[in-house]
Amino acid sequence: MKVYNEDPLEVAKAFEGAGLSRLHLVDLDGAKAGAVKNWKVLERVAGRTALVIDFGGGIARREDLEIVLGSGAKLATIGSLAVKQPETMAEWMNAFGAKKFLLGADVKGEKITVSGWQETSTMNVFDFIQSYVDRGIHQVFCTDVSRDGLLQGPATELYKKIVERFHDLYFIASGGVATLADLESLAEVGCRGVIIGKAIYEGRIELKDLSKWH
Repeated sequence: MKVYNEDPLEVAKAFEGAGLSRLHLVDLDGAKAGAVKNWKVLERVAGRTALVIDFGGGIARREDLEIVLGSGAKLATIGSLAVKQPETMAEWMNAFGAKKFLLGADVKGEKITVSGWQETSTMNVFDFIQSYVDRGIHQVFCTDVSRDGLLQGPATELYKKIVERFHDLYFIASGGVATLADLESLAEVGCRGVIIGKAIYEGRIELKDLSKWH
């Protein structure tokens, strides 16, 4: 683990100050524990900024989901649970509405991975996304786990295939983004958004250079 800043609110305010409007917030403690832990951070950031926040990590029970949505997240990010417990996910979508969810698809070789990328399932990413688009999901982000955190470029060809098949989807690319040129290539293939983390914290991409992407 590398700590870049001890205060998530300070980071969130810097993003907002640069003109960004969305924040992807991950509860790593929650993901490890299997229950939401950092909801106070979410509450603080949501209360002190106008950012549209999606929050994930540790949402394993309905109580976790209620805490996340009640603490200021506009969207609950769901990944492994959507693969392993589709019936539970369907129940939640019926109860809270599909628009309250950001579906996370972690992928390795076009196959869905789960449990912190430790398990690769037999389901391909296209069938996985289709199953939730059929249920009303509109926003999906996909992470090529072989590239995440390496700053070696995103899986543009994979994302192009997904966008071409699901052209009405609000599709967000994730993993490997290292340069502004990566953003250009992702925009060209039709990605509607991109999650950038390490590239900003490591100084590869400066916030001021993101102004054209608002």
